[in-house]
Amino acid sequence: MAVETIDPPGLPKPDGWRQLAVGTGSRMVFLSGQVARTAAGEPVGTADLAAQTEQAYLNIATGLAAAGATFDDVLRLTMYVVDWSLPKWADITAGAERAAAQLGADVIRPTTLIGVATLAEPDFLIEIEATAIVS
Repeated sequence: MAVETIDPPGLPKPDGWRQLAVGTGSRMVFLSGQVARTAAGEPVGTADLAAQTEQAYLNIATGLAAAGATFDDVLRLTMYVVDWSLPKWADITAGAERAAAQLGADVIRPTTLIGVATLAEPDFLIEIEATAIVS
C-alpha cells in the first residue's frame, strides 16, 4: 500500500478524517473536484447534502480506478461546501459512510473542508477533490 494514515499523539483526535498521510508511491494522481452528477451528467440529490456527498465519493472512486488507484492510495481530500455550518457535518458523514459501504473501502483521509458561497452550478452543495499516490 502506498499510503499510511496516522493520527499522531500531540494532535487532536479527528472524527471523520485523518491528521496525516504518508505516501511512498511513485506516481501522483490529482483528481479534479467531483460533484453529484452521474456519468450521463444527470444531477443526484438535489438539495440533499448526504446524497450529493455519496455521489461525489463514488465519482472519486471511478476517477481513481481510471488511474489504477483506489481510496487506499488517497493522500488527501479537499471538500468545498456551500454555506458551511457545523450541523452539515452529519450529512457529509452519512454520505461518506454510504459510499464507503458501497465501495467496501475506507474513505477517511486527511481532509480540508472549505466553506464557499457557491460552486460551479447552483444545485451543487459539495465538491470534493482528491490527491493520490500509486506505485
